[in-house]
Amino acid sequence: MQDWDVIVLGAGAAGLMAAIEAARRGRRVVVIDHARAAGEKIRISGGGRCNFTNLGVAADRFLSKNPRFALSALKRFTPWDMVGRITGAGIAWHEKEEGQLFCDGSSRQVVDWLLRELFGVGGKLWLETTLGPLRRGAAWEVETSRGSQRAASVIVATGGKSIPKMGATGHGLKLAEDMGLPLVETRPGLVPLTFARQELDWIAPLAGVSVPARVVPEQGRSFENAVLFTHRGLSGPAILQVSNYWREGQPIHLSLVPGLDLAAWLRAAKLANGRQAVRSLLADLVPDRLARHLAAPMGEGPISAVSGAALDGLARRMQDWVLTPVGSEGYRTAEVMLGGVDTAALDGRTMEVKGLPGLYFVGEVVDVTGWLGGYNFHWAWASGWAAGQVA
Repeated sequence: MQDWDVIVLGAGAAGLMAAIEAARRGRRVVVIDHARAAGEKIRISGGGRCNFTNLGVAADRFLSKNPRFALSALKRFTPWDMVGRITGAGIAWHEKEEGQLFCDGSSRQVVDWLLRELFGVGGKLWLETTLGPLRRGAAWEVETSRGSQRAASVIVATGGKSIPKMGATGHGLKLAEDMGLPLVETRPGLVPLTFARQELDWIAPLAGVSVPARVVPEQGRSFENAVLFTHRGLSGPAILQVSNYWREGQPIHLSLVPGLDLAAWLRAAKLANGRQAVRSLLADLVPDRLARHLAAPMGEGPISAVSGAALDGLARRMQDWVLTPVGSEGYRTAEVMLGGVDTAALDGRTMEVKGLPGLYFVGEVVDVTGWLGGYNFHWAWASGWAAGQVA
């Protein structure tokens, strides 16, 4: 059996940040992960450029049974704190839409920087090491394929169930359950939605078409961003955002031309451009393939031959298209896991389990899930940082 001050389970964003912060305090730290490489979700994120934070970080952009739980960590480790570290590491970055910050180059730079930091402060990293049960005795004991490991503190940063091909498992949830901690129901988040055959027959021929739209769930927030038609249903940023709020059996509402009185626009176009086909007119508002699909029932004749009632019906469909997904693509393509360890069991300042000194849960395994756009990475950095200050 080996003795450490801190054992970190999971070599992702939250785990590496926690380990670095603890090791900076002079703690003997080892990070243990079953994967072949550290930070794999960092590496593939943001199209390979890592959307490492968002300048708009605020409590209302996170979903949780207790949305205010995240506030302490988020206020003490801000997006500008992360920007300072990224800049200090010599990693060039840029801002995209809505406060999203990306690396100019490869996301591999972020992984390499974290590992340099970890090794530079004396931390150890064990990869391809199987994790077993966690026991509480005089100290915390973790069973691994390298033998039993013992430490005063254990930080569980094993992530959630999303993207299992990258090595995701539910191990952290099982550890929490074994310790008697309450769990909030888990489900895929930031995930494409799928549809039954009757709706898919209309959607699938448009696969590959992207259109700016407003998507409104039955409950929760609406989002205005791109919607992508796929062979299985709908994806794109607006759909991924709404998927966090959507529940089985509930419809969603799409507006393909938000902010426009489309019925009035079509009637005006009929008067001003009566010889044009509806398809041709719609192509000024939406991609041509979508315009053709929408106008197909009206044929290629002039708009002057189309009744006002038919144009009103088209406007209603385009501005309040009601669809009911039958499901999502699941954890295979989900960017995050919703739910996890109930925050009621944790101290919001330290991420330590109440009543179990020395045990911490950070990152995706906790019931805190952010919007698309760098929020989940920032929660990983902030929660890992918080635990690393005290573990």
